[in-house]
Amino acid sequence: MTARRIAFINEKGGTCKTTLAVNTAAWLAFKRGKRVLLVDLDTQGHAGKSLGVDVRNLTPTAFEWLTRDDVRLADVARPTATQGLSVVPAYKQLAELPQALSGDPNRARRLAKRLEVPEAESYDYVIFDAPPSLGLVTTNILVAATEVVIPVAVTYLSLDGCAEMVQTIEQVVADCALPELPVSLVVPTLYRKTALADEIVAKLQEYFPGRCAAPVALNVAIDEAQSHGKTIWEYAPWSRGATLLQTVAEHVERVGKSAARKSA
Repeated sequence: MTARRIAFINEKGGTCKTTLAVNTAAWLAFKRGKRVLLVDLDTQGHAGKSLGVDVRNLTPTAFEWLTRDDVRLADVARPTATQGLSVVPAYKQLAELPQALSGDPNRARRLAKRLEVPEAESYDYVIFDAPPSLGLVTTNILVAATEVVIPVAVTYLSLDGCAEMVQTIEQVVADCALPELPVSLVVPTLYRKTALADEIVAKLQEYFPGRCAAPVALNVAIDEAQSHGKTIWEYAPWSRGATLLQTVAEHVERVGKSAARKSA
């Protein structure tokens, strides 16, 4: 069975993208017993940091893996405190990727190519934490992914940003002659009970029927867990934050099962 390759992505920052990617990956491993690979492709390295990995002096990282053929996936996929969950860490070196791959005519497919190995096939899920910008790294993620999850901060201009992300996906699919890349889920984040927030959520539900998760509200336990380099399941498994993130993870899992039934 081919692993689901899920890109958590938004061109705008501050959408809780990393929080959702890390905790969904951890939930699938911890609660469902799946083998999950979390690939951090953001120069901030927050996915690794959120899992207690000191990425500042670590080598090799995603950068070496994507630029050197002698660095294998097994060399960069590091185990975490969550059984079944491994992470490919990233840090500031990743900013040099466009220059490092400038002479490669297939540079947009580099990530997909590096995942064409037996080690990658052993995972049930490969989850990508994308950078909050459009560029070569984001293009590589969209080429390698089989589906996209878009976190949308429930704030002013958020709908515009979500529409731009959908357009980017469509453009990459067209430019790279890819099969359709579905948006399997949209997740409203940073939710507060206001008329504007409820209006935005209603519009997301209208634009993405059946693919809009329950809103994720601000929650201090989630922030505290990250500050300690832990997932919510390690830090505060019975908290409101854990309930919110589990709902998202269950929705991600359920969308995949639905898709599998339709393709059967």
